[in-house]
Parts: sequence; structure tokens; C-alpha cells
Amino acid sequence: MSRSPEKRLPEGPAVNASSARTGSMVTYGAMVIGAVALFLLIDAYGGTLAAPEPAVAGPEGSAPAAGHPDALIHLLLALAAVLVTGRLLGLLFRYVGQPPVIGEVLGGILLGPSLLGRIAPEAAGYLFPPSVAPSLGIVAQLGVILYMFLVGLEWNPGLLRQRAHATVAISHASILAPFLLGAALALLLYPQLSNRDVPFTSFALFLGVAMSITAFPVLARILTDWRMQKTRLGVIALACAATDDVTAWCLLALVVGVAQAKMGGALLTIGLAVAYLGFMLLVVQPLAARLLSGFDEARLTPGIVALVFAALLMSALATEFIGVHAIFGAFLLGAVIPHDSAIARTLTWKLKDLVTVLLLPAFFALTGMRTQIALVSGAEEWVLCGLIVLVATAGKFGGTLLSARVTGLDWRDSASLGILMNTRGLMELIVLNIGLDLKVISPTLFAMMVLMALVTTMAATPILQLLTAASPRSEPAGRAWPMPWRKASQTLGY
Repeated sequence: MSRSPEKRLPEGPAVNASSARTGSMVTYGAMVIGAVALFLLIDAYGGTLAAPEPAVAGPEGSAPAAGHPDALIHLLLALAAVLVTGRLLGLLFRYVGQPPVIGEVLGGILLGPSLLGRIAPEAAGYLFPPSVAPSLGIVAQLGVILYMFLVGLEWNPGLLRQRAHATVAISHASILAPFLLGAALALLLYPQLSNRDVPFTSFALFLGVAMSITAFPVLARILTDWRMQKTRLGVIALACAATDDVTAWCLLALVVGVAQAKMGGALLTIGLAVAYLGFMLLVVQPLAARLLSGFDEARLTPGIVALVFAALLMSALATEFIGVHAIFGAFLLGAVIPHDSAIARTLTWKLKDLVTVLLLPAFFALTGMRTQIALVSGAEEWVLCGLIVLVATAGKFGGTLLSARVTGLDWRDSASLGILMNTRGLMELIVLNIGLDLKVISPTLFAMMVLMALVTTMAATPILQLLTAASPRSEPAGRAWPMPWRKASQTLGY
């Protein structure tokens, strides 16, 4: 008697994995849809708020032209002063376990109107006269463009393939939570710190993006100093920060498009930006991988390097022409070049010191000239500044913590990841300067947000150390504090 073949049931782990993946997709979709709906409600209510009239600019002084010989003297003097002060403070902060960028940013702020301008206004006026601002701004923009190109060169998309579902879920939750809290905070800040020339939508979008930034280079530097970059937590943190960076820059491109044009123009800008992104990923990236695969350091002639720089300038020019800022083009070109190729290693090695040691001090000096801590005066404004720090920290830490727990990490790793993702560093300052250039944020709010970036970045290392000491585990977390004589890591550290 023949027996009918038995039906084989699917194996349990496969069913569980499929169910978990389906559940993650449903949860992720609900999270994104809910975030969009909440922002639309915030924007609808914010449109009914009234902000003060814009301040009337005073008459400008007769400053020497940027091409005047005195302008060059003051530019060189300002760069030298910020470079020396920043490096000394950077060494001091590194000695106590802080990222050197904190000291370099503080160097620019201390030499500006916040300290030197108050205790020695004549010295500050000679060091940073109005005539130096245009030249300093151009050098700063060039430094930031090259820096974002280096960040793109070091971006490793392979990190995203490790725990891809968890990485995307954690990263986007760590963006959506502070974004929505920042947009909600805009309801309070807009009537007090903005003006009627700034639409509430642009203000709320920018504040949300500024709250959502994570500084991937600073996070990578902390993990390297603690020897955590190859641990499970370190790999997840790097993958989440990489995803965070790309998503945040895309959101910022959206905000810049909205801020620079009315809705019709903004939609055109966004469409062109998406088309350019697709062109870089679908056309330029495979072409670059194929052309650069056979090159080694010996074959990288000055002519080839010149072609790469020409492509960098053209990519930056393309995104500037589109209306989403030149730094996006620089980052995109760096990202489409294979990070492990000979040309990426060579360019990083040749450019890193030039950019971080010489050109970025111009950006720190410009940020210092723009940061006027005295504008944050009175108890009410300091309470608002503290509220900004609290909202930024709660959104970033809380969003990361809860999403990491949902995806299977334990409480300790989830909390550590939330602390790491709360670092902002130089990336936040780049975003804030864009907002100030677009006049989306006021100088007072700019000063508050710079303080927020410094506080959240400085808090990461000591809090992570306390958490590690309070809950030791078998997996090594690395040493306690980085010493200044330790060999520097390969990351940019900003």
C-alpha cells in the first residue's frame, strides 16, 4: 500500500526570521508615517504663530576691500592665531579624553567677540576686522568642501550590510525622534528667536535636522580610542552613524531647497537633487569602481589626481547650482569612490593634515566670529538654551535607546549606543553655519545651538566611561582615557 508523501513543515527559525523581518518592516513603516503625520500637525499649528519683525541692519562701516593688502595680513594673522590656539586647546582636551575638535572650536570662539572681543576689543578688532570676513569665509568654505570629500572617502557602505534591518531602524529612529522634538520645540522658539521673514516651515524643518545630526568622524574617533571599533557594539554604532549621516544630509538638502525657494522651486530643487544622487550612485559609482580597481599608489600621477580634483569641483558646483550647497556634491563624489581603493587611501593621506590642520581653522575662526555668547543674556534665554540641550539629548538618546532595545540589543548596549549617537562635533557646526547663511536661524539661536553641539559632544566620553565602569562585562570595551602620546587613529576625528 503506497503511502502519500508527508508534507514537510517549514523550519521554526526560518519562520521566526521571516516573521521578525515582516514585523520590522511594518513597525518601520508605521514609524515613518507617524513621524510625517506629526510634523504636518506641528507645521499646521506653527503656521498660525507670529514672529517679531526682522531687525533693521545698521550702516556698514567702510572696511577695506577683501583684495586690499591689509586683508591678506589680517587673514594670515587670524589663521595663525586660531591654528595655534586651537591646537593647544585640542591637546589639552585630548589629554582629558575629549575629541580635539572641542578645543579647536573653543579656540575660535574664545578669540572672537565672546571673550577676546569683551576683554580686549582693540586686539579682537585688529585680529578679526570686518575686512577679513570675506576672505576667511572663502577659505572656510574650501576647507569644509574638502573635509566633506574626505568624509565621503572614508564612508564604508559595507557597514550597512551588517545587521542591515536593525541598522536602518535604529538610525532612522535616532533621526525621527529628535527631528520631531526639534520641530515641536520650534513652536516655542519661533515667536521669540525668529522673525516674520522666515517661514515657520523652514524654521521647524531646519531645527529638526539640526537636532538630528550625529558626527560620524567623532564617533569613530571615540570608538578607536576605546578600542571598540571591532566589537559588536562598535560595528553597530559605526553602521548606524554612517546611515545617520547620509540620511541627515539628504534631509538637510531638502531643508535648503525649501528655504531657498518657494514650494514650486523647492520641489524642482528636490527633484534635481534626487536625479543627481541617482546619477552619482547608478552611473558614476560603478564607473569609478571599474576604472580605479587596477590603480595602485605608483600609478597615481599628478594628472590623475588633478582629474579627481576637477571632478570634485564640478560635483560641488553641480549641487551648488541645483541649490542644495556645494558640500553635498563634495561628499557624494567621495562616497562613490571605493573607500578601500588606492586613490582613496592616497588622497586621504595627502589631504588630511592640510585640511584639518590648516584649512578648518578658518572655519573655526569664522564660527567664532559668528558666535556671540553675550546674545544669550538673561535667565529666560539661558533656560531656552538649556531646553535646547535637553531636547537634543533626549531625542537622540531616547530614540536610539528604544529602537535598539526593540531590535534585540540589551539595555547596556542600547544605552551606550544612545550616548555615542549623541555626539555632534564639526558636522553640527557645518549645518548651523548653513542655517545662519540662509538666515533661517538668528545669531542668538546660532549661539545656543553651538553651545548645544559642544555640550552634547563633550558629554559622550565621560558618560560612556561611567556606564562602562558601572556595568562591566566580559566583552572588552577598551581603555579608560586616551593619552596625548598615543598614535592618532586613522579617522578624521571631527
